[in-house]
Amino acid sequence: MAEGSINRGLSVRRGFFPQVIQPHERFDIIVFNDVFEHLPDVLETLEACRVHLNDEGLLVLNLPNSKGLIYNISKILKKLGLTYFFERMWQKNLPSPHLHYFNHGNLNTLLNNSGFTELTFGYLDVFYFKGFFDRIMAIKNVPKYVKFLAYAGVVIILPLRLVSNDIMYLIARKGRKDTITLQPDS
Repeated sequence: MAEGSINRGLSVRRGFFPQVIQPHERFDIIVFNDVFEHLPDVLETLEACRVHLNDEGLLVLNLPNSKGLIYNISKILKKLGLTYFFERMWQKNLPSPHLHYFNHGNLNTLLNNSGFTELTFGYLDVFYFKGFFDRIMAIKNVPKYVKFLAYAGVVIILPLRLVSNDIMYLIARKGRKDTITLQPDS
């Protein structure tokens, strides 16, 4: 991905945040797109974000929701002895497993305690029909009938929007609520 971006003329740094950032650098926006849940020390990361964001800079997070339907179904299946789905939610035995799961409440508290104020929160679509069958069938160590049942379940519930809260996003501004000047909508 880095090579492709460099070939398109984009500025790319290889490394990890915040080590790849120079101490004097400041940004208007820092984005963690499906990354935050993989970080070993989220408090250290939030402190680095606070340091490297300009005054009233934005922090954008997109991550799985521990209050989501799919996550909670995987917990129920685990209690029934079907551990694969719960382990898959945590990406166990994958190169970059999930180390944390958050929900709106505990994420907002974490951000407030780290010097950020939530501006907006919402949910993103989880599933798209295109390519979903192939992704389900590519799962290893799961019987084919279980894959078909999982696919059928998603096909049935997707139109009902029951899984619309499994991926959340939150945009926060650097600074505490009492120190931020919120601009009215224009």
